[in-house]
Amino acid sequence: MSENFSDDDFGQTVFSPAGRGLETTSAPDLSHYIVASKNGDIVARVELGAAPLTIGREAGQALVLADTDVSRRHARITFDHGVVRIEDLGSTNGCFLNGQRIGAATALKEGASLRIGSHLLKYERRSRQDVEREASLARDLKRANSYVLSLLPPPISDGSVRVDWRLVPSAQLGGDAFGYYWLDPGTFVFYLLDVSGHGAGAAMHSVAVMNLLRQRAVPGADMTRPEEVLRALNAMFPMEDHAGMYFTMWYGVYDRVSRELRFASAGHHPAFLVPPGRQEAIALRTRNGLVGADPETIYRADRFLVPPDSAIYLFSDGVFEIVTKEGLQWGLGNFIPRLTGPDASDTDECKRLYKEVRGLSQASSLEDDFSLLVLNFD
Repeated sequence: MSENFSDDDFGQTVFSPAGRGLETTSAPDLSHYIVASKNGDIVARVELGAAPLTIGREAGQALVLADTDVSRRHARITFDHGVVRIEDLGSTNGCFLNGQRIGAATALKEGASLRIGSHLLKYERRSRQDVEREASLARDLKRANSYVLSLLPPPISDGSVRVDWRLVPSAQLGGDAFGYYWLDPGTFVFYLLDVSGHGAGAAMHSVAVMNLLRQRAVPGADMTRPEEVLRALNAMFPMEDHAGMYFTMWYGVYDRVSRELRFASAGHHPAFLVPPGRQEAIALRTRNGLVGADPETIYRADRFLVPPDSAIYLFSDGVFEIVTKEGLQWGLGNFIPRLTGPDASDTDECKRLYKEVRGLSQASSLEDDFSLLVLNFD
Protein backbone atom coordinates (compact mmCIF):
# COMPACT_ATOMS: atom_id res chain seq x y z
CA MET A 1 0.00 0.00 0.00
CA SER A 2 1.20 3.50 -0.68
CA GLU A 3 2.57 5.43 2.26
CA ASN A 4 1.15 8.48 4.00
CA PHE A 5 3.95 10.46 5.60
CA SER A 6 3.66 12.71 8.60
CA ASP A 7 6.11 15.38 9.69
CA ASP A 8 7.70 12.89 12.09
CA ASP A 9 8.63 10.60 9.21
CA PHE A 10 11.04 13.21 7.89
CA GLY A 11 12.44 14.34 11.21
CA GLN A 12 12.34 17.70 12.85
CA THR A 13 14.97 20.09 14.13
CA VAL A 14 14.51 21.38 17.65
CA PHE A 15 16.42 24.35 18.97
CA SER A 16 17.07 25.12 22.62
CA PRO A 17 18.43 28.54 23.54
CA ALA A 18 21.88 28.68 25.03
CA GLY A 19 21.97 29.19 28.77
CA ARG A 20 23.51 32.26 30.26
CA GLY A 21 27.03 32.01 31.52
CA LEU A 22 28.11 29.62 28.76
CA GLU A 23 31.85 29.23 28.79
CA THR A 24 33.67 28.23 25.65
CA THR A 25 37.18 27.77 24.38
CA SER A 26 36.03 28.02 20.77
CA ALA A 27 35.73 31.11 18.62
CA PRO A 28 33.01 33.51 19.85
CA ASP A 29 30.69 32.78 16.91
CA LEU A 30 30.66 29.01 17.48
CA SER A 31 28.07 27.32 19.66
CA HIS A 32 28.02 23.78 21.02
CA TYR A 33 25.28 21.34 20.00
CA ILE A 34 24.14 17.79 20.57
CA VAL A 35 22.50 16.42 17.42
CA ALA A 36 20.23 13.39 17.81
CA SER A 37 19.35 11.26 14.79
CA LYS A 38 17.53 8.02 14.10
CA ASN A 39 17.86 5.96 10.92
CA GLY A 40 19.88 8.78 9.40
CA ASP A 41 17.22 11.48 10.04
CA ILE A 42 17.89 14.32 12.48
CA VAL A 43 15.20 14.38 15.17
CA ALA A 44 16.66 17.10 17.42
CA ARG A 45 19.50 19.61 17.63
CA VAL A 46 19.98 21.05 21.11
CA GLU A 47 22.36 23.87 21.97
CA LEU A 48 24.33 23.27 25.16
CA GLY A 49 24.19 25.88 27.89
CA ALA A 50 25.00 26.26 31.55
CA ALA A 51 22.18 23.91 32.61
CA PRO A 52 22.84 20.16 32.23
CA LEU A 53 21.16 18.44 29.30
CA THR A 54 19.19 15.50 30.67
CA ILE A 55 18.27 12.73 28.24
CA GLY A 56 15.57 10.11 28.62
CA ARG A 57 12.23 8.71 27.61
CA GLU A 58 10.02 10.63 30.03
CA ALA A 59 8.56 13.99 29.12
CA GLY A 60 10.41 15.95 31.81
CA GLN A 61 13.83 15.48 30.21
CA ALA A 62 15.49 18.25 28.21
CA LEU A 63 16.03 15.85 25.30
CA VAL A 64 13.26 13.27 24.99
CA LEU A 65 14.03 10.17 22.92
CA ALA A 66 10.90 8.17 22.11
CA ASP A 67 12.56 4.77 22.27
CA THR A 68 11.71 1.70 24.35
CA ASP A 69 15.45 1.01 24.77
CA VAL A 70 15.94 4.39 26.44
CA SER A 71 15.35 4.67 30.20
CA ARG A 72 13.11 7.35 31.68
CA ARG A 73 16.22 9.19 32.93
CA HIS A 74 19.00 7.74 30.83
CA ALA A 75 21.97 10.14 30.70
CA ARG A 76 23.15 13.67 31.38
CA ILE A 77 25.45 15.92 29.35
CA THR A 78 27.20 18.89 30.95
CA PHE A 79 29.28 21.73 29.56
CA ASP A 80 31.73 23.21 32.05
CA HIS A 81 34.94 25.17 31.53
CA GLY A 82 35.07 24.29 27.88
CA VAL A 83 34.62 20.55 28.37
CA VAL A 84 31.57 18.49 27.34
CA ARG A 85 30.94 15.38 29.43
CA ILE A 86 28.36 12.62 29.33
CA GLU A 87 27.31 10.56 32.34
CA ASP A 88 25.10 7.47 32.40
CA LEU A 89 22.38 7.83 35.05
CA GLY A 90 22.07 4.11 35.74
CA SER A 91 20.21 3.29 32.55
CA THR A 92 19.21 -0.28 31.73
CA ASN A 93 20.73 -0.43 28.26
CA GLY A 94 23.62 1.99 28.67
CA CYS A 95 25.39 4.64 26.61
CA PHE A 96 28.02 3.65 24.05
CA LEU A 97 30.94 5.80 22.94
CA ASN A 98 32.89 4.33 20.01
CA GLY A 99 31.23 1.00 20.70
CA GLN A 100 32.27 0.94 24.35
CA ARG A 101 29.76 1.25 27.18
CA ILE A 102 30.52 4.14 29.53
CA GLY A 103 29.72 4.55 33.21
CA ALA A 104 31.32 7.51 34.97
CA ALA A 105 31.30 10.99 33.45
CA THR A 106 33.31 10.87 30.22
CA ALA A 107 34.66 13.81 28.24
CA LEU A 108 33.59 14.12 24.60
CA LYS A 109 35.75 15.38 21.77
CA GLU A 110 34.24 17.45 18.99
CA GLY A 111 32.63 15.11 16.47
CA ALA A 112 32.19 12.29 19.02
CA SER A 113 29.21 9.99 18.43
CA LEU A 114 27.18 8.25 21.10
CA ARG A 115 24.68 5.43 20.75
CA ILE A 116 21.69 5.54 23.08
CA GLY A 117 19.06 2.95 22.19
CA SER A 118 18.36 3.29 18.48
CA HIS A 119 19.47 6.94 18.46
CA LEU A 120 22.84 8.36 17.50
CA LEU A 121 23.99 11.51 19.33
CA LYS A 122 26.79 13.65 17.94
CA TYR A 123 28.64 16.56 19.55
CA GLU A 124 29.38 19.39 17.15
CA ARG A 125 30.40 23.06 17.19
CA ARG A 126 28.79 25.36 14.63
CA SER A 127 27.75 28.96 14.23
CA ARG A 128 24.11 29.75 14.95
CA GLN A 129 23.92 31.32 11.50
CA ASP A 130 24.91 28.04 9.85
CA VAL A 131 22.43 26.10 11.95
CA GLU A 132 19.59 28.48 11.10
CA ARG A 133 20.51 28.33 7.40
CA GLU A 134 20.46 24.52 7.47
CA ALA A 135 17.12 24.50 9.26
CA SER A 136 15.67 26.88 6.67
CA LEU A 137 16.88 24.62 3.86
CA ALA A 138 15.40 21.58 5.60
CA ARG A 139 12.04 23.34 5.84
CA ASP A 140 12.16 24.22 2.13
CA LEU A 141 12.94 20.61 1.20
CA LYS A 142 10.16 19.39 3.45
CA ARG A 143 7.64 21.70 1.78
CA ALA A 144 8.84 20.63 -1.67
CA ASN A 145 8.54 16.98 -0.69
CA SER A 146 5.03 17.46 0.67
CA TYR A 147 3.99 19.18 -2.54
CA VAL A 148 5.36 16.37 -4.71
CA LEU A 149 3.55 13.76 -2.63
CA SER A 150 0.29 15.71 -2.86
CA LEU A 151 0.34 15.43 -6.67
CA LEU A 152 0.70 11.66 -6.81
CA PRO A 153 -2.42 9.65 -7.72
CA PRO A 154 -4.00 7.32 -5.16
CA PRO A 155 -3.56 3.55 -5.57
CA ILE A 156 -6.15 1.69 -7.66
CA SER A 157 -7.41 -1.37 -5.81
CA ASP A 158 -9.96 -2.75 -8.29
CA GLY A 159 -10.67 -2.91 -12.01
CA SER A 160 -8.79 -4.41 -14.95
CA VAL A 161 -5.62 -2.51 -13.97
CA ARG A 162 -4.68 -2.23 -10.31
CA VAL A 163 -1.82 -0.03 -9.17
CA ASP A 164 0.10 0.21 -5.94
CA TRP A 165 3.18 2.31 -5.24
CA ARG A 166 5.76 3.30 -2.71
CA LEU A 167 7.76 6.55 -2.76
CA VAL A 168 10.27 7.15 0.03
CA PRO A 169 12.15 10.41 -0.58
CA SER A 170 15.88 10.53 0.10
CA ALA A 171 17.34 12.79 2.78
CA GLN A 172 18.37 15.28 0.06
CA LEU A 173 15.08 15.04 -1.88
CA GLY A 174 15.38 13.79 -5.43
CA GLY A 175 13.52 14.41 -8.65
CA ASP A 176 11.36 11.31 -8.94
CA ALA A 177 7.72 11.62 -10.04
CA PHE A 178 5.13 9.35 -11.59
CA GLY A 179 1.50 9.22 -12.62
CA TYR A 180 -1.22 7.12 -14.24
CA TYR A 181 -4.81 7.52 -15.39
CA TRP A 182 -7.49 6.22 -17.73
CA LEU A 183 -7.28 8.43 -20.81
CA ASP A 184 -10.59 6.89 -21.90
CA PRO A 185 -12.44 3.73 -20.76
CA GLY A 186 -10.15 1.50 -22.80
CA THR A 187 -6.77 3.29 -22.59
CA PHE A 188 -4.56 3.37 -19.50
CA VAL A 189 -1.50 5.65 -19.37
CA PHE A 190 1.32 5.31 -16.83
CA TYR A 191 4.81 6.83 -16.56
CA LEU A 192 7.76 7.55 -14.27
CA LEU A 193 10.47 10.20 -14.57
CA ASP A 194 13.70 10.86 -12.70
CA VAL A 195 15.28 14.32 -12.84
CA SER A 196 19.06 14.64 -12.52
CA GLY A 197 20.42 15.96 -9.24
CA HIS A 198 18.87 16.47 -5.82
CA GLY A 199 17.22 19.21 -3.81
CA ALA A 200 14.25 21.51 -4.25
CA GLY A 201 15.31 22.45 -7.79
CA ALA A 202 15.17 18.85 -9.02
CA ALA A 203 11.88 18.28 -7.23
CA MET A 204 10.27 21.36 -8.73
CA HIS A 205 11.52 20.45 -12.21
CA SER A 206 9.82 17.07 -11.88
CA VAL A 207 6.66 18.82 -10.69
CA ALA A 208 6.66 21.05 -13.79
CA VAL A 209 6.85 18.00 -16.06
CA MET A 210 4.30 16.06 -14.03
CA ASN A 211 1.78 18.92 -14.02
CA LEU A 212 2.02 19.06 -17.80
CA LEU A 213 1.38 15.32 -18.07
CA ARG A 214 -1.49 15.48 -15.59
CA GLN A 215 -3.30 17.85 -17.97
CA ARG A 216 -3.36 14.89 -20.40
CA ALA A 217 -2.51 17.16 -23.30
CA VAL A 218 1.18 17.73 -24.03
CA PRO A 219 1.31 20.31 -26.84
CA GLY A 220 2.05 18.71 -30.20
CA ALA A 221 1.77 15.12 -28.96
CA ASP A 222 -0.80 12.34 -29.16
CA MET A 223 -0.90 11.05 -25.56
CA THR A 224 -1.42 7.49 -26.81
CA ARG A 225 1.91 7.56 -28.67
CA PRO A 226 4.85 7.43 -26.24
CA GLU A 227 7.43 8.48 -28.82
CA GLU A 228 5.48 11.69 -29.54
CA VAL A 229 5.17 12.51 -25.83
CA LEU A 230 8.92 12.10 -25.28
CA ARG A 231 9.72 14.15 -28.38
CA ALA A 232 7.46 16.98 -27.25
CA LEU A 233 8.89 16.99 -23.71
CA ASN A 234 12.42 17.00 -25.09
CA ALA A 235 11.58 20.14 -27.09
CA MET A 236 9.91 21.85 -24.13
CA PHE A 237 12.55 21.15 -21.45
CA PRO A 238 16.04 21.68 -22.93
CA MET A 239 18.64 21.43 -20.18
CA GLU A 240 20.29 24.74 -21.10
CA ASP A 241 17.04 26.52 -20.19
CA HIS A 242 16.55 24.58 -16.94
CA ALA A 243 19.77 24.97 -14.92
CA GLY A 244 21.43 22.05 -16.69
CA MET A 245 18.80 19.55 -15.53
CA TYR A 246 17.62 16.69 -17.71
CA PHE A 247 15.56 13.62 -16.90
CA THR A 248 15.07 9.99 -17.76
CA MET A 249 11.58 8.68 -18.37
CA TRP A 250 9.51 5.57 -19.06
CA TYR A 251 6.06 6.06 -20.62
CA GLY A 252 3.50 3.37 -21.44
CA VAL A 253 -0.01 3.16 -22.91
CA TYR A 254 -2.11 0.01 -22.38
CA ASP A 255 -5.11 -0.90 -24.56
CA ARG A 256 -7.57 -2.84 -22.41
CA VAL A 257 -9.32 -4.57 -25.32
CA SER A 258 -6.32 -5.69 -27.39
CA ARG A 259 -4.04 -6.02 -24.31
CA GLU A 260 -1.32 -4.25 -26.29
CA LEU A 261 1.15 -2.13 -24.38
CA ARG A 262 2.88 0.59 -26.39
CA PHE A 263 5.90 2.00 -24.52
CA ALA A 264 9.09 4.02 -24.84
CA SER A 265 11.93 4.78 -22.47
CA ALA A 266 14.26 7.78 -22.60
CA GLY A 267 17.60 7.04 -20.95
CA HIS A 268 15.72 5.01 -18.34
CA HIS A 269 16.35 1.39 -17.42
CA PRO A 270 13.59 -1.07 -18.39
CA ALA A 271 10.30 -1.67 -16.71
CA PHE A 272 9.83 -5.40 -16.14
CA LEU A 273 6.82 -7.58 -16.89
CA VAL A 274 6.42 -10.66 -14.68
CA PRO A 275 3.94 -13.15 -16.21
CA PRO A 276 1.82 -15.66 -14.27
CA GLY A 277 3.99 -18.25 -12.62
CA ARG A 278 6.62 -15.59 -11.83
CA GLN A 279 9.44 -17.52 -13.49
CA GLU A 280 10.94 -14.62 -15.44
CA ALA A 281 11.12 -10.83 -15.61
CA ILE A 282 10.81 -9.50 -19.19
CA ALA A 283 12.59 -6.21 -19.87
CA LEU A 284 10.47 -3.50 -21.53
CA ARG A 285 12.81 -0.86 -22.92
CA THR A 286 13.63 1.22 -25.98
CA ARG A 287 17.10 2.68 -26.35
CA ASN A 288 16.33 6.38 -26.61
CA GLY A 289 18.34 9.33 -25.32
CA LEU A 290 17.65 11.42 -22.22
CA VAL A 291 14.95 14.08 -22.21
CA GLY A 292 16.40 17.59 -22.43
CA ALA A 293 19.96 16.67 -23.36
CA ASP A 294 19.85 16.84 -27.18
CA PRO A 295 17.16 18.58 -29.26
CA GLU A 296 17.92 16.27 -32.20
CA THR A 297 17.09 13.06 -30.32
CA ILE A 298 14.75 10.72 -32.17
CA TYR A 299 12.43 8.68 -29.96
CA ARG A 300 11.05 5.27 -30.91
CA ALA A 301 8.43 3.11 -29.24
CA ASP A 302 7.85 -0.62 -29.01
CA ARG A 303 4.86 -2.91 -28.40
CA PHE A 304 4.18 -5.89 -26.16
CA LEU A 305 1.10 -8.02 -25.48
CA VAL A 306 0.38 -8.16 -21.76
CA PRO A 307 -0.68 -11.67 -20.63
CA PRO A 308 -3.63 -11.96 -18.22
CA ASP A 309 -2.73 -12.00 -14.51
CA SER A 310 0.70 -10.47 -15.08
CA ALA A 311 2.40 -7.56 -13.33
CA ILE A 312 4.60 -4.70 -14.50
CA TYR A 313 7.25 -3.21 -12.20
CA LEU A 314 8.25 0.38 -12.93
CA PHE A 315 10.86 2.02 -10.70
CA SER A 316 13.69 4.56 -10.37
CA ASP A 317 17.38 3.73 -9.94
CA GLY A 318 17.15 4.64 -6.25
CA VAL A 319 15.46 1.25 -5.80
CA PHE A 320 18.52 -0.78 -6.76
CA GLU A 321 21.58 1.47 -6.50
CA ILE A 322 22.66 0.58 -2.98
CA VAL A 323 25.77 -0.62 -1.16
CA THR A 324 25.03 -3.78 0.81
CA LYS A 325 26.16 -4.49 4.36
CA GLU A 326 28.95 -6.60 2.84
CA GLY A 327 30.18 -3.61 0.81
CA LEU A 328 28.86 -4.85 -2.55
CA GLN A 329 27.76 -2.14 -4.98
CA TRP A 330 24.39 -3.23 -6.32
CA GLY A 331 23.19 -2.67 -9.86
CA LEU A 332 20.04 -3.45 -11.78
CA GLY A 333 21.12 -7.06 -12.29
CA ASN A 334 21.16 -7.64 -8.54
CA PHE A 335 17.61 -6.38 -8.14
CA ILE A 336 15.89 -8.18 -11.02
CA PRO A 337 15.80 -11.62 -9.30
CA ARG A 338 13.83 -10.01 -6.46
CA LEU A 339 10.97 -9.30 -8.86
CA THR A 340 10.24 -12.99 -9.37
CA GLY A 341 10.08 -13.73 -5.66
CA PRO A 342 6.78 -14.84 -4.12
CA ASP A 343 4.13 -12.19 -4.68
CA ALA A 344 2.87 -11.32 -1.20
CA SER A 345 -0.38 -9.91 -2.60
CA ASP A 346 -1.45 -6.95 -4.70
CA THR A 347 -1.33 -4.67 -1.66
CA ASP A 348 1.93 -5.92 -0.10
CA GLU A 349 4.27 -6.29 -3.07
CA CYS A 350 5.74 -2.78 -2.82
CA LYS A 351 6.21 -3.25 0.91
CA ARG A 352 7.93 -6.60 0.35
CA LEU A 353 10.48 -5.19 -2.07
CA TYR A 354 11.17 -2.07 -0.03
CA LYS A 355 11.74 -4.15 3.10
CA GLU A 356 14.13 -6.48 1.26
CA VAL A 357 16.20 -3.66 -0.24
CA ARG A 358 16.40 -1.65 2.97
CA GLY A 359 17.34 -4.78 4.89
CA LEU A 360 20.29 -5.36 2.56
CA SER A 361 21.48 -1.75 2.43
CA GLN A 362 24.53 -0.63 4.37
CA ALA A 363 23.33 2.97 4.67
CA SER A 364 20.96 4.03 7.42
CA SER A 365 19.23 6.53 5.14
CA LEU A 366 18.40 6.66 1.44
CA GLU A 367 20.85 8.40 -0.89
CA ASP A 368 18.23 8.67 -3.64
CA ASP A 369 14.45 8.52 -3.91
CA PHE A 370 12.93 5.04 -3.70
CA SER A 371 10.11 5.07 -6.26
CA LEU A 372 8.33 1.84 -7.18
CA LEU A 373 5.04 1.14 -8.98
CA VAL A 374 3.50 -2.31 -9.30
CA LEU A 375 0.69 -2.62 -11.88
CA ASN A 376 -1.42 -5.78 -11.96
CA PHE A 377 -3.36 -6.63 -15.14
CA ASP A 378 -6.39 -8.94 -15.11
